[in-house]
Parts: sequence; structure tokens; C-alpha cells
Amino acid sequence: MGGEAPEPRRLSRALSCGCGGVPEEALHLVLGYVDDPRDREAASLVCRGWHRIDALTRKHVTVGFCYAAEPARLRARFPRLESLAIKGKPRAAMYGLIPDDWGAYAAPWVAELAAPLECLKAVHLRRMTVTDDDIAVLVRARGHMLQVLKLDKCSGKECSGFSTDALRLVARSCRSLRTLFLEECQIIDKGSEWLHELAVNNSVLVTLNFYMTDLKVEPADLELLAKNCKSLISLKMSDCCDLSDLIGFFQTSKALQEFAGGSFNNEVGEYTKYEKVKFPPRLCFLGLTYMGRNEMPVIFPFSATLKKLDLQYTLLTTEDHCQIIAKCPNLLVLEVRNVIGDRGLEVVGDTCKKLRRLRIERGEEEPGEEEQGRVSQLGLTAVAVGCRELEYIAAYVSDITNGALESIGTFCKNLYDFRLVLLDREREITDLPLDNGVRALLRNCTKLRRFAFYLRPGGLSDVGLGYIGQYSGNIQYMLLGNVGESDQGLIHFAMGCTNLRKLELRSCCFSERALAIAVLQMPSLRYIWVQGYRASPTGRDLMLMARPFWNIEFAPPSLESSYQLTADGQPCVDSQAQVLAYYSLAGRRPDCPRWLVTLHPA
Repeated sequence: MGGEAPEPRRLSRALSCGCGGVPEEALHLVLGYVDDPRDREAASLVCRGWHRIDALTRKHVTVGFCYAAEPARLRARFPRLESLAIKGKPRAAMYGLIPDDWGAYAAPWVAELAAPLECLKAVHLRRMTVTDDDIAVLVRARGHMLQVLKLDKCSGKECSGFSTDALRLVARSCRSLRTLFLEECQIIDKGSEWLHELAVNNSVLVTLNFYMTDLKVEPADLELLAKNCKSLISLKMSDCCDLSDLIGFFQTSKALQEFAGGSFNNEVGEYTKYEKVKFPPRLCFLGLTYMGRNEMPVIFPFSATLKKLDLQYTLLTTEDHCQIIAKCPNLLVLEVRNVIGDRGLEVVGDTCKKLRRLRIERGEEEPGEEEQGRVSQLGLTAVAVGCRELEYIAAYVSDITNGALESIGTFCKNLYDFRLVLLDREREITDLPLDNGVRALLRNCTKLRRFAFYLRPGGLSDVGLGYIGQYSGNIQYMLLGNVGESDQGLIHFAMGCTNLRKLELRSCCFSERALAIAVLQMPSLRYIWVQGYRASPTGRDLMLMARPFWNIEFAPPSLESSYQLTADGQPCVDSQAQVLAYYSLAGRRPDCPRWLVTLHPA
């Protein structure tokens, strides 16, 4: 009968099978289909058997912060890794807020893991300090089977950063390489031979990206690469080649689906030189640099088939944006500067009904651009109403209202990532604080996992900060700037952030003591970076958050830099105190610069 207890002998036999009654062979197969790291983590905690099988079957690991773990410990835990991603410096490094000598050196990771991880074939380093020697060690150990090498926003140590010599070694040795990614890396250019070597030695390359670098290459080498690599589907390059010099490359790249970079170098009377440029038939992702009004017709013949359009580095006006976007009804991804203006965003809302991702970066504020390039609540509301499939919004705005945020919450139910920065262009903002708007957005966008809200003083009261905590139960990453009014607001916020793992705070009014207490209220927090708060000279009150496996690093403000500005009028990097605290199994980091104080562990 269904209600009878199982016979003791049958029950003991089931339990004796190991792994909680699941045969090991079956568990190996099942875990092979589990990719989510949090699901993997939960499975590994079931019992020792599951922990061991998870270790043997784990194919990919992302180290969210390079000082959170030891390379040797990772190697012992997951000996059969095929793919490894490591993140280094805090995100603030992308905005010049972290000194160049901060650390995040790739050398210990490469030296420890490259040779012992015999199955490793994909490496992704992000915001790490990389040298030629590091790349040489990796290539010597894994070059014969390396398929993916991503160096994302990586830099070098002063003048000894990695160079094209290392890229030439990669090109010669890694003949199975399918992806070479170098976007926004600081690379010492010693010649373009690396690309020629890549074209000669590789026949399987799928993705090549050296976008936003200073590398110079020859169009003939790109054409040779396209000829030998029939599977090349993505090329994002620097602006070293005029688009008219790439005609041969485009004719050869029959499989190309994505292209970004190049340049337009129009001389007076040469507007017809781009008429011969014909993009490959499958191209659907496009980003052209330095494109102006006269060059716009080059994309009109296939604009209706475009799925991604990057206009961030063009010379277009608001009206030009309107004209192009009106011809692109099938866009899934749009990246622009705020010169698009509210009028341009209204065209987006009317035309791009399938849009999934919208990024509006800050412009250079050139003469005339500020008047036409104003993004406000009007443009964001038009996008929210018209583009209801949006999953990602990142926008620099000149003005914003509670109503606009409520509209986003009402119509954009699929949002998983929302980031908004309120610029200081306008003397007065229409509707502050934004308490009710942020409450409506967070309460309705239940799929949100990443959230950034950088405002101006007075942009969010303690009540609004409390709303963020109350309605952000699923959010794992958060950046907040100029929010709240008091320490009590921060603590109230922290009490609601049960799943928050990473928090960044800038330009806030909170005390060290409140920061420490808030950290203790967030049980899932693994990482917090703060700049611009009520800091003490020694950071003594930060010790209130000290506990096992919790590192606290304090960068005191530099008195010499307090009254100095950079060339663009911004405060010097070290003029404000910074604190970084993070969960770590590696203990105290061994390579702290002298200006950084390790408060814990002592």
C-alpha cells in the first residue's frame, strides 16, 4: 500500500548506492546539463559524493574577483576545467577612478593554472594587468588546444604591458583559436605582423575583436584572413583603416554577420568614394566609427535587416539618428550617445518594436550637441511605451521624473538590467526626489537582477532608499550614487537586500560606522566598493564589519590631491577615500600597493 513504510533492507540498499541513492553514472550525466553556478553550488553541498562529482564535471568557472580565491585552491577543486573567466580591478577602473598600480596581476593565475589544467581551452581575463610574459606562459602550456582567448579591458604595468609581440606568438602557436578578443585593451603596437601571422596560420577563426584599441593593421592582411578563415562571422577592429580600403575584405567575407570599426576619411569632393562599399549579405550587426551625414547612405540598402546598430562613435546629429533608425524596424540592440535626443528616442519607440537592449552613453558635449542632444523623461517614456520587449536599459539623462520611471515599470516587464545616470547639465530637475518612481519600477520589474541609479544630491530621500531595499529582493548587483540623506536610510536599505552580492556606492553622505553596520545586514554580500563618504583618516570604524574570510582595504584620501583637478576638470583619483571589502578564501593579498591600507586581516 502507498502508506506503508519501505522494508528496512530495501531502504538500506538504496542509501548504500552512494550519492543519496543516485548512481554515480547517472549523476555524472545529469550534472553535465547543469550550467548555472548557483545550482552547481547547491548540488555540491548535498554530500561528499555530489561534491566530488561536481568537481570532476565542472566545465566553466567565473572568478568574480581575482583576490577572492587562490589559484592553487581552484586548480585542486576543479581539475577538469575547460573554460575560466577571471575579473580583476573594480568596475570603477573603467572610469579612471582606480590608480594604474592597483594590482589585479594575471601572472599568479597563469603560472599556477595554465599547465596543470589539462582540459583548459578558453581563458577570459577582464580588467586584469597582463604582460607579454603572462601570455607567453599561457601559450606555451595551452597553445596547442586554446580555442578562446579574451583579454577584456586589460592593461599592462606602466611601459611593460603586453604588446603585439605577444599577439604574434598567439597567432603562430594557437592554430585552433576560434575567438581572439582584445577590446579596449592597452596594447603596445610594434607592428601589424601579428595579424598576418594569424591569417597565415589559422583557418578556424570565428571572432576577431581589437575594437577601441590603437592597433594598426593592413587591409591586405584582413582580406587574407577572410580568405583563409571561411567561418569568420565577427570582426570588430580599430579605426586604422578607411572603409573604402576594406572593399576586398567585405567581398571575401561571405559569412560575416558583425562588423564594427573602420573609419571615414572624406576629403572635399570625395563623397562618392564609399559608393562601391558593399557589405556581406549576412551582415546584421554594425557599428561604424566617424560616420557623418554624407556617409549614411552606405547602410541604407540593408538597414531593414539590421539587428544591432552601434552609433556611439559617429558624427551624426539628432536628425541623422532619426533618419537612420526609422529605416531599422528589426533592431534588437541599439547603442547611441545622448545626441540622439528625445526626438530620436520617439522614433525608436515608434519603429523598433523588437528592441531588447538600449544603451545611451554620455556625449562629449561638443558645441551645439548639448542643445540637440538632451535625453529626458520624454524620450524614456516614449521608448518604454513603444519597446515593450526591452530587457536592458542603460542611459545618461539630463532630466527625469517619477512618471517616467513608473512608465518603465508598467510597460517593460522583461527588464533584467536597468542603469540610469542623471547628468548635472540642468540647473533644476523637474521632479525630485524620485522615491515613488523607483518604487514603481522595482515593484513591477520583478526580473531585475542588475540595477544602477546614479543621481544628483537630493535625487533620492531616505524613504526612496528604503524602497530600493524593500523591492530589490532578486537584485544581485547594484550601483548607487548621491542617494539617501542619513545613516538610518542606508541601514534601512540594507535590511531589505537579502540576495545582493555586489554593491558599489559613490558620493554618499554615510559614515564609516553606518557602512559597516549595513554590510552586516546583507547576508549574501560578497563585495562592496565605496568612494566618497564621511571617512576617518584611518578607517577605524570599518573594522566593525570584520569577520572571518572578509578582507577590508582602505585607501585614505590624499591631502596633496584634494585641491587638484585632472585635465578634464574632474577631481584626482586619490582625492576621496575609497574602501573595498570582499569575501575571500585567499586571505590578505600579497601585492597591495603602498598607498593601500589592509585593515583586515591584519
